[in-house]
Amino acid sequence: MKQPTYRRRITAATAAALSLALAAGAAGCSGKATGGGGSGEVKTGPGVTADKITLSALTDLTGPYAALGKGVTQAQKLYYDQLNAAGGVCDRKIDFKVRDHGYDPQKALAAYSEVGPQSAAIPQVIGSPITIALKSRIERDHMLTIPQAWAHTLLGSKYIQITSTTYDLDMVNGVDFLTRTKGIEKGDKIGHLILEGDYGQSAVAGSRYAAGKAGLSLVEQQVKATDADMTAQVGAFKKAGVKAILVSVSPRQAASVVGVAAATGLNVPFVASNSAFAQQLLATPVGPIMEKSYFIMTAAPPFSLRNPAMEKLAGEYQMAYKGQPLDSAVYSGYATAAIVGEALKKACANKDLTRDGIVNAHRSNAKFDIGTGGTPMDFTQFTRPASRASYVVRPDKAARGGTSLVEEARESELAKGYDPPQG
Repeated sequence: MKQPTYRRRITAATAAALSLALAAGAAGCSGKATGGGGSGEVKTGPGVTADKITLSALTDLTGPYAALGKGVTQAQKLYYDQLNAAGGVCDRKIDFKVRDHGYDPQKALAAYSEVGPQSAAIPQVIGSPITIALKSRIERDHMLTIPQAWAHTLLGSKYIQITSTTYDLDMVNGVDFLTRTKGIEKGDKIGHLILEGDYGQSAVAGSRYAAGKAGLSLVEQQVKATDADMTAQVGAFKKAGVKAILVSVSPRQAASVVGVAAATGLNVPFVASNSAFAQQLLATPVGPIMEKSYFIMTAAPPFSLRNPAMEKLAGEYQMAYKGQPLDSAVYSGYATAAIVGEALKKACANKDLTRDGIVNAHRSNAKFDIGTGGTPMDFTQFTRPASRASYVVRPDKAARGGTSLVEEARESELAKGYDPPQG
């Protein structure tokens, strides 16, 4: 998953928002809580009262993406705590509600029924299948929603913002990386381990396109979310003679495929979707193997980058959550919280804190950038990915955040001719 992405837009004038100088932006947006729209008044809707704006997160704290959910949620709490300390938005404090669905769509539907009616926006939904299960309700309610999921099949809704690149674009950029740097040539076979459902199907749409353009043969192996042992899949890849393996599954499944491949003598490079790695894997027996041959495509810059904004975020997160992993989930969580925070501030300036007012404010932002080195995102076109450039990072136990930079973010030549399939 995204990790997420997950992928990920503050204007150039506010690119220093990650430095947490939020007071001026928050204090500049004040207004009465009223249903009217007269001079000096702010329209309000569900989730907005005279002194509070309620936001909700539907996360995974007990299922296969619990590590992602924990990091994202803690980072979002950090952002909203800081926003509140700076005065909130429109003289209102953020009330951030968190519900765990354990990656179960039915539990997610129940959680949405509980917190959705009282929310102004939802800055976190973990999982493509969860987002799809909720989509009709999100659209009915005109709720700005930011999934921690990057399937291209989630594109096309005004109310659902897919941040940064989608899984398929990352895989197109990943195949380009293999052909440029790992000796993969026309006529070679490459494997792709994919999770059933929208995550895997989105990723394989990109690998099929890229393999076709590069003259490669793609060997696909699909697994269920409950599958833990990748022995059969590695056996199929080895029998086919693949020269590299693309990985679009959960972190635990990724650990299995890497470990089994090493044990059976299949020594090939791996290129993974951003949702197929968690920093915790570095403490397992497969950690050293991953450091040598595992590469991750992601729209988020690694925490090992040394710039003032990244240093500040890292320091403040580690102060708030001592001993907790500092990884891409943290960056993604903070960035997506900021996306909704910025939409609220713009909606306040527009004197419209209704759900539609929040969505329209968000959709007016063509260049969101939190100033940490990530690529700007365009929110104005909801049928296309917000950005097209992927970083390449690798697991690195010695690096802050557990990954180090291999290549700066770039849109590959293969990706320049690619558009995600519609429908």
